Amino acid sequence: MAFKAQDHSDEVMNEINMTPLVDVMLVLLIIFIITIPIMQHAVNIDLPHAVNQPENIKPETIRLSVDATGSYFWNDILVSDAQLNANLKAAAQKQPQPELHIRADKAVRYERVATAMAAAQRSGIRKIGFITEPN
Repeated sequence: MAFKAQDHSDEVMNEINMTPLVDVMLVLLIIFIITIPIMQHAVNIDLPHAVNQPENIKPETIRLSVDATGSYFWNDILVSDAQLNANLKAAAQKQPQPELHIRADKAVRYERVATAMAAAQRSGIRKIGFITEPN
């Protein structure tokens, strides 16, 4: 009666050995526990306290309206073409330069709006916007 050695090398292992994974996680945990206090309190410095107010200068907004007859309104005040040019030149000299918002009636001739835009460009106004009504 001879005993035969059992060979289990052909069998498939159905379980994952968790011991090495737990060991690695414990080592990482110990490393983080040791290094985090060192990183937070490397050098103690007594910093000075200061208070500052952010400077928030918003440019003025000029509303230039053009009604159906082609008349210009500078912030709801009727102005002539000559007054419009003078007002645009004065506005271009301000610091910060104001924004020009053009509100034109849909029945006005495009020529009147184009004239106002050209006058604003000649005077040096850099920011021009158009105001419309949403649908």
